[in-house]
Amino acid sequence: MGIQKIKNRWLIAVSSIGIHLSIGSVYAYSVMTNPVKDIFGVEGSVIKWAFKITILILGLSAAFLGKWVEKVGPKTSGTTAGIFYGVGILGAGLSVQLESLPLFFISYGVIGGIGLGLGYITPVSTLVKWFPDKRGLATGMAIMGFGFAALIFGPIMAKLFESVGVASTFYILGTIYTILIVSSATYLEKPPVGYTLVGYKESSHNQIKTDMANLTVREAVKTSRFYYIWIMMFINTSCGIALIAAASPMLQQKLSYTPMEAAAIVGFIGVFNGLGRLLWSTLSDYVGRINVYIIFFVFQIAAFYFLPFISSESMFLIILFTIITMYGGGHATLPAFVGDLFGTKELGANYGLILASWGFAGLIGPTIYDVVLAKTDSLEITLWVFSLLFIVALVISILMKLQITKAYKIQKLVVASA
Repeated sequence: MGIQKIKNRWLIAVSSIGIHLSIGSVYAYSVMTNPVKDIFGVEGSVIKWAFKITILILGLSAAFLGKWVEKVGPKTSGTTAGIFYGVGILGAGLSVQLESLPLFFISYGVIGGIGLGLGYITPVSTLVKWFPDKRGLATGMAIMGFGFAALIFGPIMAKLFESVGVASTFYILGTIYTILIVSSATYLEKPPVGYTLVGYKESSHNQIKTDMANLTVREAVKTSRFYYIWIMMFINTSCGIALIAAASPMLQQKLSYTPMEAAAIVGFIGVFNGLGRLLWSTLSDYVGRINVYIIFFVFQIAAFYFLPFISSESMFLIILFTIITMYGGGHATLPAFVGDLFGTKELGANYGLILASWGFAGLIGPTIYDVVLAKTDSLEITLWVFSLLFIVALVISILMKLQITKAYKIQKLVVASA
């Protein structure tokens, strides 16, 4: 037998970015809301349900198909993601042509959502295994692509809607996404058994050196740390999505921006969402994953509490953009953190199950915001509710840190007595 040729891990990372750039176009959904609602003759709020459905299905498919992703390997699951996402977008085009709103929800929301879930977990669960030395950086690069996708595909969508019409736009985009995802997936591969890096020594910040470091899904769900990270992600995502959804009217109310000025700032949100994914996940390689989440929660407790009282335009925007970096950073740091907590044995399955928190947060976060604001007619009270949620997240993150510290101390004692 010949020597197995090991693929270039940086090209694996580039392929992962290709997949996330495609599926991340879901964040440009607001660009299609008006053209699509006009076709169906309904309110924009009705059309937005397709976005809510696709995020929910993303979380559920990631949760239920994570084990399958590990079983068949990244090339097969990545290709499947491309087919589902592409068919979902193509089906959206057909639904527009037929003027069938139920078909639009099924195509874009359900079929596209399955492609999203598979396409999201496949690259990052693979990268964590290729980059034991730079888990945060590697997964941050891929998920940064997800954050920046709206900046790339948003203007393309807008131009296509004007020039070729709504149905043809979906047909063109569906074809592009399918080709880009499937071609990127062809290079994806798990590292060979026993893969290590010469001279690499695991950081005590991140790796839990106990016999709990390589857990199956069944073992992981029996640990308290699984529920700690699930709740932490649910709160961080709920609050972040709620703020993103409400950013434009909030800017118009607090800073007296025109709708066009607010829309321009919302465009910048995509930039900071993407930058935060790379910045915070890379930082987590050096200061520790749990410490990054603690920073997130401490800052956002104060930020959400004081934001309604800030009249300075520059200070308001600085705080808003910092919150957005932490929303993106929470997602980008998560795959590496799951690898630290539960190992890489069934990483895709464990990560997928925790990613279900995103699906539920996409529904619940904006709903909490809308309900509280409608009941109280007060931006202050509405944001205070989220500040209280971050206090809960901070308490849980401290409990998580205590568990990690205890686990590492036990391991050191075991090693010392051996």
